[in-house]
Amino acid sequence: MQSDNEKQSAVFVRAEGVLLARGARAAAAYFAANAAGFGERALRLGHLAWASPVYEVLGQSDRVLANRLAYLALRGMSEDRIAELAQEYFDNILRERILEGGLELIRRARREGKRVVVIADSLAQVMAPLVAQLRIVDDYVCNHLEIRDGKATGRLVPPVVGGHDSAVWAATYAQEHDLDLARCSAYVSHGPDLLLLSRVGQPCAVNPDYTLRRAARDSRWPVMDYHV
Repeated sequence: MQSDNEKQSAVFVRAEGVLLARGARAAAAYFAANAAGFGERALRLGHLAWASPVYEVLGQSDRVLANRLAYLALRGMSEDRIAELAQEYFDNILRERILEGGLELIRRARREGKRVVVIADSLAQVMAPLVAQLRIVDDYVCNHLEIRDGKATGRLVPPVVGGHDSAVWAATYAQEHDLDLARCSAYVSHGPDLLLLSRVGQPCAVNPDYTLRRAARDSRWPVMDYHV
């Protein structure tokens, strides 16, 4: 067992808002808009339209439920079609929405010898090409759709990423990889991640929503704003 002085450090980066200008709802909307037929597209987009106001409210407090609502729009879509659309979404949309400010935070962490860990609300099918493109991420955790008989059920496989349990996950990850959280950094944008900021030695709110900005002000955490 390493002593605290010998333990490594890491930077935890929330993908949405820090590294990416688009989140789970945008991806789900792309999938829904590119469904096989007009009727299917209308049904899936209708679900998203119904869920959007609820998503806005929950986004700053309970992103787990918000993400569950967004991805319900993919229920019944084939696994192959989701994989195809995920690659298209990255190539046509997401590649141009990677935030330079977030990239610079990661590059700085790499120069400092820190392990880079990305936490994402996005699906694994979306994150895989992103991580492959960046080539500067050591590890990532994201959401996974439940697939049965080759089709999405619309449910996310637990544990669902996006809620207040990011702090618990980070603590477990730190123990498994012999990291010292007091030497770790975290860059997040959403209210549910405030507990993660409270666990690391170098917290920073990046492009924060209202809930996180207020918490950062009260806790005197650094706040960084750049173009999204």
